[in-house]
Amino acid sequence: MQGRINAFQTLGTLEGPGIRFVVFFQGCPLRCAYCHNPETWDTSGGTLYTPEQVLEKALRYKPYFGENGGITLSGGEPLLQSAFAARLLQGAKDAGLHTAICTAGTSDLVSARTVLEYTDLVIADLKFTSQKDYARYCGGNFHRVMDFLQLTQEMQIPLWIRQVIVPTINDTPADAAALQKMAAQFSNLEKLELLPFRKLCLEKYEALHIPFPLQNIPEAGKETMQPLWDMLGNCK
Repeated sequence: MQGRINAFQTLGTLEGPGIRFVVFFQGCPLRCAYCHNPETWDTSGGTLYTPEQVLEKALRYKPYFGENGGITLSGGEPLLQSAFAARLLQGAKDAGLHTAICTAGTSDLVSARTVLEYTDLVIADLKFTSQKDYARYCGGNFHRVMDFLQLTQEMQIPLWIRQVIVPTINDTPADAAALQKMAAQFSNLEKLELLPFRKLCLEKYEALHIPFPLQNIPEAGKETMQPLWDMLGNCK
């Protein structure tokens, strides 16, 4: 078995608890307007690895993980390669690693379940709170995402929910309240995070000759984020 991998981050601190070995999967079904990793979209790109080869890389950094660290699958969308992801996470758990996935939750539930069986933490990017906005800004299906989140609750997997806050699109107190209400329905929710929109990805889009849809939208500064963080109890 082989999977397509875009990149690795050896000592990540943002994709789960502690120090993480982050595996960025190649391929994504969405085209989010604010995506920072357009180089991961193409499902035929990346480099082929076996699960054993990826796990061997991760285990080199196990001494740095401490009690809370481990391996995180990100992307792209790791659930697009569910069989490979499940095999990799199974090996990681057998080796005593904490496992996490960062996902948009767009996979079919049968495939997702095979991965979640070996997942200790789900970090879900809940991009918007309506089908209209999902379709407009991501080309995605909001109802499928909600079904995935329900599956994490059914399987009692700890859940973090994140949302990128984009000025003029989802930056109002009403938007934050809708997100908080939606997230609160999941009994397995451990953390709710609001992340500020940034444009550090512009060089990637230029290199790929892809127009960045939000190029004229300002970044989300503290003046945008602080009222929302305060409203949700400093959930940053």
